[in-house]
Amino acid sequence: MNDPTTSEPGTPAATPTDGSFGGGELTLRVIVLLSVVMGAANVYVGLKAGMTVSASIPAAVMAMLLFRLLFRQSTVLEANQVQTCASAGESLAAGIIFTMPAMILIGYWQSFDFWTVSMVALTGGLLGILFMIPMRRVFVANNPELPFPEGVACAAVLEAGEGDHNDQHDAATGLIIGGIVGAAFKVAAGFLGIVQDSLQVAKTAGDRIFYFGGDLSPMLVAVGFIVRLHVAILIFIGGTLGWLIGIPLLGGASEYGDPIDGAWTIWSSEIRYVGVGAMVVGGISSLFAVRAGLIAAVRELSQGLRGQTPLRSESERDIPSGLILTLGIACTIMLAILNYRFTGDVGVTTLSTLVMLMMGFFFTAVASYIVGLVGNSNSPVSGMTITAVLAAGGLLWLFNYSGTQGMVATLGIAAVVCCVACTSGDVCNDLKTGSIVGAAPFRQQIMQIGGVSVAAFVMAPVLTLLHNNTPGGIGGEKLSAPQASLFASLARGFAGEGELPWNLIGIGAGVGIVILIIDEIMKRRTKHRAHLMPIAVGMYLPFGLATPILIGGIIAMLCTNNTPPAEHDRVLHRGILFSSGVIAGEALTAVGLAGLAAFGITAMNLELSAGVLTTLTVVVAAAIVILFFIMTRPRQS
Repeated sequence: MNDPTTSEPGTPAATPTDGSFGGGELTLRVIVLLSVVMGAANVYVGLKAGMTVSASIPAAVMAMLLFRLLFRQSTVLEANQVQTCASAGESLAAGIIFTMPAMILIGYWQSFDFWTVSMVALTGGLLGILFMIPMRRVFVANNPELPFPEGVACAAVLEAGEGDHNDQHDAATGLIIGGIVGAAFKVAAGFLGIVQDSLQVAKTAGDRIFYFGGDLSPMLVAVGFIVRLHVAILIFIGGTLGWLIGIPLLGGASEYGDPIDGAWTIWSSEIRYVGVGAMVVGGISSLFAVRAGLIAAVRELSQGLRGQTPLRSESERDIPSGLILTLGIACTIMLAILNYRFTGDVGVTTLSTLVMLMMGFFFTAVASYIVGLVGNSNSPVSGMTITAVLAAGGLLWLFNYSGTQGMVATLGIAAVVCCVACTSGDVCNDLKTGSIVGAAPFRQQIMQIGGVSVAAFVMAPVLTLLHNNTPGGIGGEKLSAPQASLFASLARGFAGEGELPWNLIGIGAGVGIVILIIDEIMKRRTKHRAHLMPIAVGMYLPFGLATPILIGGIIAMLCTNNTPPAEHDRVLHRGILFSSGVIAGEALTAVGLAGLAAFGITAMNLELSAGVLTTLTVVVAAAIVILFFIMTRPRQS
């Protein structure tokens, strides 16, 4: 390392020489930098794409550039803390956007309640951190079987910031060009209207509908590049099962005048519930897989409360158990207040609060294990939340809570559990990165608490901005919010306001069991896996998302052709920088356009003919793919 204040990996940071607190790791400028930005960007990404991308790698890239190019006295540890703080905003965004818009969709809210959304985000985020702390040694420190692909990649990006000026210049160039590409596309599609958001076609044969399509979004191609081909293929397989096989099998084309509308209706009312059943099976299997980790975490926390935890070095020290318990009690009180505010019933409040805490703890272990196995971007938070919705709805139904009260209580539980799962997985990933670069765990945990506390109060304003200034609002065609609409349907079913298609959920559960069996066979015989959750995600997300994600995965595969697996992170480094810029550019521009609309500056209508619009769209799509090939191709050494 070139900086004198930076210690070797695995050792405590040196004493700061610039007056900052915490060995150059904790400074005031770190607290808010990127947390708000990444949180706002991922609100848009999740509402549009139905999934979020871990902010750790993009934040690490931006931290590296900002602190190495603008603040010459910074350390790799400070850059690590920036990405730790920034990723807190992303994790909360996922937890909130998957659940809180459902309050609008069921008619309980007409607009987003600032204090309710903020308190759900804050308490869920804090509990995710607190639950994860006693599990750190179980999953991060003492589990060499978990590869932590994104945590390792994040550390590689941070350490690249210690490289020479040419490396930093190349990194900055890729990130900036990516940002320009993402922003330019969003302006062209969302403001000027000179390209379409998607290309899709559907034909009927007999009484069956055959559909194919793809969203035109460089952001989704970038998502595919970052998650790589294996996960991209699994998502596409799920989409194929649902859209290319499931929709034709169900038939019913004669009921719809437009086959495209018919395909979307069949998917939204039937197919995605098959994905729900598969996700429930996936959540249960994941919980069973981490049973040993849960027991070890309880033992670790119990020893800390009894004062039996051995003295540890700076690089091994966590936030004290007493402080964890104090903050946990405070969060529990806040949850009880929130639940009472939702329902006005002491019985529902007590039951909901207990369910939140129990499920939050269990799914913290599940999220930590899966993040260590396949990365944060691939963590099936939706599946965990669906399982929470079904369990919570079932319990409330058993206790005869129904109607609006039952729906709101179910969604409140889902929101908190989702925030807990998202944040705990992010914390686990960041702690792995910190362990590689030599960061002190307790300082990272403090930074996560700071990042959550800042980002929690950004969610409601960004949601309000997008809902009020996007055609159709949240839940409409532009921001379909697939998870939130699904959770709203599940809550209505348990509350007696609608009927759940249990037969389709059962079929999905059967499909999930078959996929688990196939995965186990592949695990024993090949190096590839058929992870259930990405396949289930592909079933209940719009098929248009799977196509560009697959293209991004193929581009990543071509970049690593004839390269040993151990070298893949290094080879893909340039492409990850460019992809990170694309994601940030498109998402932040979308939020910016919504802000302009709030001030009366609406999108232009150039009234192009359908033929011209389609031609421009095809040309732009081809240009995006070509540009990705050029910008992600590794430089020859």
